Amino acid sequence: MSSRLDDAMRFHQTALNTRAYRQQVIASNIANADTPNYKARDVDFREALKGAQTGRGSDLALKTTSSRHLAAAAANPLEANLKYRNEEQGAVDGNTVNMDVERSAFAENAIQYQASVTFINGLISGMQRAIQGQ
Repeated sequence: MSSRLDDAMRFHQTALNTRAYRQQVIASNIANADTPNYKARDVDFREALKGAQTGRGSDLALKTTSSRHLAAAAANPLEANLKYRNEEQGAVDGNTVNMDVERSAFAENAIQYQASVTFINGLISGMQRAIQGQ
């Protein structure tokens, strides 16, 4: 029984984690709007979600040539989908953050995150009603 519930919620959990990571990346762009030579980054949500669902992380692996090498720390699989944003308008200091684009992306991502949470709440309510026999 719990396996079916887990399977039903796994996609939504992955989607929420991906949205939360994208929100962090966009917030980082906004925080570095005045940093010289900072390059704005973003996450391709579709690619990141598809990669997280299939369990595919970064294709980059460390090669160990000695048994004394330390094992690599587990990387965030969503970082593999982190890309630089196309430059809208050049700045003298080399910064590519466009605050209008960042604010828009931040608001859109927040709305989509909230919509996912609302959808999950509806699923859980439906499951509770089914369990209670209503």
